[in-house]
Amino acid sequence: MTRPVFFTTYLCWRQADCLTLSPGQAAMRRVQFIELHERSWFPSSLRDEITDALQCGLNLLNAYAPIAPLLQSMLDATRSTSIVDMCSGAGGPWLSLSRKLQPDAQVFHILLTDKYPNRRAFQQTRTAPENHITFYPDSVDATKVPGALQGFRTMFSSFHHFPPEEARAILQNAIDAGQSIAIFEITRRAPLTISLMFAWALMPFVFTLFIRPFRWSRLFCTYVVPIIPLVLLFDGVVSCLRTYRPRELREIVDKLSGIEYQWEVGEHSKASGRAPITYLIGSPQTRGSPT
Repeated sequence: MTRPVFFTTYLCWRQADCLTLSPGQAAMRRVQFIELHERSWFPSSLRDEITDALQCGLNLLNAYAPIAPLLQSMLDATRSTSIVDMCSGAGGPWLSLSRKLQPDAQVFHILLTDKYPNRRAFQQTRTAPENHITFYPDSVDATKVPGALQGFRTMFSSFHHFPPEEARAILQNAIDAGQSIAIFEITRRAPLTISLMFAWALMPFVFTLFIRPFRWSRLFCTYVVPIIPLVLLFDGVVSCLRTYRPRELREIVDKLSGIEYQWEVGEHSKASGRAPITYLIGSPQTRGSPT
């Protein structure tokens, strides 16, 4: 019989970082529907185009910049210098975040992984000279991360893809491996966020010409037959409807088992004018940690 997980939730790590849900938001239930580009039958070449477009949007918005201090503090607390990013898409926010997480005295080595790795995008990210970013070329299931991949685990804008049982399996796998894990989501089950997905879907019409490497197929699937914008719209709305609220994340964590872990759940919203970022962070409980 394993020991129950030590469950500590900081809904207010900092008072300004946590939000109270309005009654209207609380009434919106999570739905487990499919996102097209995550399905195994979705053409891999088109999936790469979608993840390239998503990457372009993340780079333009610099959406995860506000959580850099939060992530830095957890890496410092766990003394982690190796990071294993799961469900990385075309690289996620690491091109910008890596610059913020590399003080003079310490270098972080970041490994990108994905179930359907966008190898061309990963290769381009790796060649950025100021980063220490590499990629794992083979498929990695976030619920069964290979034991050889050791390091602080991260997930950005991807935890909502998984139904509760699989989401729990991702966290349980981290516990079984004794690895810390941090999950961040910029989507929310809120009418305003869902409405913004329509503007998000218009982004390829403006910025596709600037995405590198240039490909004629990307232009065709944007301007001639707008498959990319339509998939971004559909998957964006579904992403919002699937995103877990902090209360639901606590329910998932509460059913885990194994060694004692400290969990922090909340919504980070310090940056003015930015949407809150939902986070779930877990690390092995150490002697002397708060109870």
